[in-house]
Amino acid sequence: MQPISRRNALLLGGLGVAGTVAGGAGLLWTLTSRPAPVTGGELTQPPDLRSEGGRLDVRLDAGPGRIPLAGLQALALAYNGGIPGPTLRLRPGDVLNVRLVNNLDRPTNLHMHGLHVSPQGNGDNVFVTVDPGSTFDYEHRLPAEHPPGVYWYHPHRHGMVADQIFAGLFGAIIVEDPQPVAASRERVLLVSDITLDGLGNIPPVSAMERMMGRQGELILVNGQSNPQVSVRPGERERWRIVNACVSRYLRLRLDGQQLQLLGLDSGRFQKPVDVEELLLTPGNRADLLVTTAAGDSVLRATYYDRGTMPGMMGNGGSGGPRPEDPNRATLATLHVAGEPVEPLNALAARAEPYDLRSSPAAAHRQLTLGTGMGMMRFTINGREFNEARTDTTVAAGSVEEWTLVNTSPMDHPFHLHVWPMQLIEENGQLLDSVVRLDVVNVPSNGQVKVRVAFEDFRGRSVYHCHILDHEDQGMMGVIEVR
Repeated sequence: MQPISRRNALLLGGLGVAGTVAGGAGLLWTLTSRPAPVTGGELTQPPDLRSEGGRLDVRLDAGPGRIPLAGLQALALAYNGGIPGPTLRLRPGDVLNVRLVNNLDRPTNLHMHGLHVSPQGNGDNVFVTVDPGSTFDYEHRLPAEHPPGVYWYHPHRHGMVADQIFAGLFGAIIVEDPQPVAASRERVLLVSDITLDGLGNIPPVSAMERMMGRQGELILVNGQSNPQVSVRPGERERWRIVNACVSRYLRLRLDGQQLQLLGLDSGRFQKPVDVEELLLTPGNRADLLVTTAAGDSVLRATYYDRGTMPGMMGNGGSGGPRPEDPNRATLATLHVAGEPVEPLNALAARAEPYDLRSSPAAAHRQLTLGTGMGMMRFTINGREFNEARTDTTVAAGSVEEWTLVNTSPMDHPFHLHVWPMQLIEENGQLLDSVVRLDVVNVPSNGQVKVRVAFEDFRGRSVYHCHILDHEDQGMMGVIEVR
């Protein structure tokens, strides 16, 4: 990554002004024209940082720079000079120490999305502010029974979350299985989106884009546009997929291949589930087995209608990839050729997950997701986020049942920090299996029920909409477990 001056870094938030001052028809055309991404390179993997002897010590430098994205030089933000940042690989019971160095021109912090760790002090504390030029040391102690799975890290400084993730600040976390899952190889796929102008800068985001939840014009996997994956027939790959988009829903298909879902977020199924498509809301992750058959297949994000606001025409370019525009929805291409390999044995069934419906609910609550004054603000139970106010107080060790109600005409993905949720009911339909998530989609004008076991940790944390523009505009509340 090439370092840039503070003046150029400010262009990340003020390119429109810069273009106006520069003047000249040729330059203005360059600023507003969209560069063509470079496609077709072999899929690369972020660098791995693995724990040893029960601990992992990491330094993450958050800063601006010129970074290659889709073959273009983007003026973006990155951890340790790369988008995505390094993948952190841990085991249950490990200690993770992260030194966050803020080389940005504005405050930031760090959230370990989905990890079941303490929210207090220098743990997964979203109320921490790391000012420009400052350093903060985080410590996360994973419980010995921490669920294996794929997680991720990103900033969580209120009011700046969407901007900083959209610009490139994110990376994966893997909590390894106590007993390895047999696979030919493993790949981490972080799906993100971004918009770049003709100079590789990120243009300003309009008020309407923030209201809808911005969606970038480039959809990337590990910072690449339509990367290629080459394998032999019969191989069984394990794909760890993270939806790191600020607002985009990913309705994934890989036609012609056998897909088996091991789990979503921190939840694991008793045995792999055969799927043809998979919906990941912003913040969701999937642990997927792909057993390959000869031929080429395209990993696509097909159209998903997440709704719109009254008076807006269609989705205004923000509702997701459209059916008539399949190229925007192409994520990666799988090439399967060569001599077939011997198939791997079927995976043994896991222990049945504990069903929280077997426990009495200490409390029943309703959280209503809605719009504020003039539809440009977003609320939970009619109130916008206030860090000084505690909205929900819970008894440590209890199980609660929450009804999440969405009174708006747009879907809202609801995220609870620290404590995973078990999905119980969707729009009146009871689930017959144990599905544990930390991001649950609440459909427009609909509702879902979840149960939460407030185990292991006390302290203050948050819940919010994971369309991160909505979170930044107030759709977040404070929870305290004590």
